[in-house]
Amino acid sequence: MGDNGEVTTLTDAQSETPTLKLPPLQLGKLTIETPVVLAPMAGVTNRAFRRLCREYGGGLYVTEMVTARALVERNPESMRIISHDDDEDIRSIQIYGVDPATVGAAVRLVVEEDRADHIDLNFGCPVPKVTRKGGGSALPWKTDLFTSIIEAATREAAKGDVPLTVKIRTGIDNDHQTYLESAKIARDHGAAAVTLHARTAGQYYAGHSDWSAITTLREAMDDMPVLGNGDIFSAEDAIEMVEQTGAAGVMVGRGCQGRPWIFGDLQAAFEGRADRIRPGVRKVADTVYRHGELLAEFFEDEGKGMRDIRKHIAWYFKGYPVGGEIRSQLAQVPSLARLRELLDQLDLDLPYPGEAAEGTRGRAGHPKKTHVPDGWLDTRTMTDAHREMIKAAELDISGG
Repeated sequence: MGDNGEVTTLTDAQSETPTLKLPPLQLGKLTIETPVVLAPMAGVTNRAFRRLCREYGGGLYVTEMVTARALVERNPESMRIISHDDDEDIRSIQIYGVDPATVGAAVRLVVEEDRADHIDLNFGCPVPKVTRKGGGSALPWKTDLFTSIIEAATREAAKGDVPLTVKIRTGIDNDHQTYLESAKIARDHGAAAVTLHARTAGQYYAGHSDWSAITTLREAMDDMPVLGNGDIFSAEDAIEMVEQTGAAGVMVGRGCQGRPWIFGDLQAAFEGRADRIRPGVRKVADTVYRHGELLAEFFEDEGKGMRDIRKHIAWYFKGYPVGGEIRSQLAQVPSLARLRELLDQLDLDLPYPGEAAEGTRGRAGHPKKTHVPDGWLDTRTMTDAHREMIKAAELDISGG
């Protein structure tokens, strides 16, 4: 075991740890050497967190989602969200929109102003206040609207030779699946890849994702990369998904919350190495502090950075023997100086706690009936009433 449990290089006795050599992911002209994608997550995958993740392993690191309308209107916070560090080799952003003209205009802005090397479109959001207006994962049910958005986005992206990918769910519920048709539409209009979160909107993030749907999609789309998303909380989960489904790569969301080093594990696994990063308390504490510093720099405001780091505390110390009182103080930390002081009060010599720190992370929520507009499921095409309603669905909200 390495310093303070940071890295474990497995011995012969431990050599049964699975590995899988996986080729690079090709997205148009882009080659992603490690076929792993950081899922866009609101309030998490900002420039600060992306830097932490990139320092552990390779992959494609996507910004938080921004709405097409906010980009077109040059909303200051949205412009901050799509900013990148100078050393981000592949600048990747995710856009959400419900209007073809607005989505097209947003992609055109990004391409003409050279703000990204890769664009992803989000059609996976299950949040009720989005789906009840026809947005998010409810939108692909309307194939004419979905097709129009894909057409507009791929047309503008192609002008700058910027690869465009699409993220979808399996459908609204088991009786209203959309993923096969949506993926074919995306492919036929020039999308470079499709990522499938193998849950319906109704599942939210609860239960188990249906990896067999990824297999079905991959078999139907053997001429385009299919990425799998859902329930990847370790390198072993990622290997199992790829072996089961034949996916060209994986997208990791909740599994990296409070654990940026998972990208080091994933790179090792897909390069055929058994190395795993197992940080002790000292390494976790140092990472939390550095995360706080990067957030203060990103927001250009130490107080705002500290308010942001608070939600990460429980994720970072999941399974570690850190007392409730100090956890509570860390979750209210007001400054970098106080953050350092509190972290130094921990027993920094404690090793990685093992299984207690593994497994699911983040909020799963509960399965729920997906709310969609009245009459939405009656037909696969838009009505005049639905066209008016969906204009209100473009909220600055993430998910997928």
